[in-house]
Amino acid sequence: METVREQICAAEHSILSPYAAFSDKSAGRLRAEDECPLRTVFQRDRDRIIHSRAFRRLKHKTQVFLSPEGDHYRTRLTHTLEVSQIARTISAALRLNQDLTEAIALGHDLGHTPFGHAGERALDSVCPEGFRHYEQSLRVVDSLEKDGKGLNLTFEVRNGIERHTCGDEAKTLEGRVVRLADVIAYINHDIEDACRADVMREDDIPKKLRDVLGRTKSERINTLVLSAIENSRGDISLSDDIKEAFDELHCFMFKKVYTNVVCKGEETKAVDLIKWLYYYFVNNPDKLPDLYKRISLQNGIERASCDYIAGMSDRFAVKTFEGLFVPKSWIY
Repeated sequence: METVREQICAAEHSILSPYAAFSDKSAGRLRAEDECPLRTVFQRDRDRIIHSRAFRRLKHKTQVFLSPEGDHYRTRLTHTLEVSQIARTISAALRLNQDLTEAIALGHDLGHTPFGHAGERALDSVCPEGFRHYEQSLRVVDSLEKDGKGLNLTFEVRNGIERHTCGDEAKTLEGRVVRLADVIAYINHDIEDACRADVMREDDIPKKLRDVLGRTKSERINTLVLSAIENSRGDISLSDDIKEAFDELHCFMFKKVYTNVVCKGEETKAVDLIKWLYYYFVNNPDKLPDLYKRISLQNGIERASCDYIAGMSDRFAVKTFEGLFVPKSWIY
């Protein structure tokens, strides 16, 4: 009698595009495991990511605005959920594997530092090996979660996570969908957050870009998603005119928001805080939690310190810094 998983796998072959990644054709895991009778390999990967500690910490990690006042600014977690939604929409229309797409999307930023890209730049400047959040995301799922055992994800999910932002494209179309969805999500939600913070207005976007892409967040996302669906055949692409406008919008946001002193006014402090923590733990390895003490013995104290700090939420990094460097009142 067929298991539920086997029925799902059979349905994939009758429903999905020939370009899709099929669950029963996965290249496998780092360590072999027995199959689940209910869930496909990609469904299991999605569930493992959702239940991971690193995923839960994303709710207290900065997206663009450092520790913003207000409940409606994006965090790394809400960004991740928006990427997942956009990526699944594109994958469904192209008849790709939505479970694989979702797993990659939910895991793509697990290695991001506290304080967004400011924290990433800080660690990159002090770590001997450098630091790139997409490589750290892979390290989280391979080596740090579950007290160093890792999540033992499939090759397809790991490859999509590692290649979600730059360099070589993912091996699967699902991974390439996430790469595009990531940019669609953050450009559009950053516009909304910047407008809420009075850093810019929608009307500041050049008229020619609004004429092509749309005048609201919803219109822009719809335009980009439709373009991806209509122009992706064997690869994931936008039409030339939409891609040109979207690239120009990215440049506009870089000048207007991503380098704006209102958004980035606290970044210097954040960078200094990360560096102070790094040098403290490099020089005081005995102060690291047990997992990172073991990593320091295997991979060096620099790697262990980087892993520990990268996993911190914004508020835990601040709390740790205060505990180490800010004098407390003398109680007697």
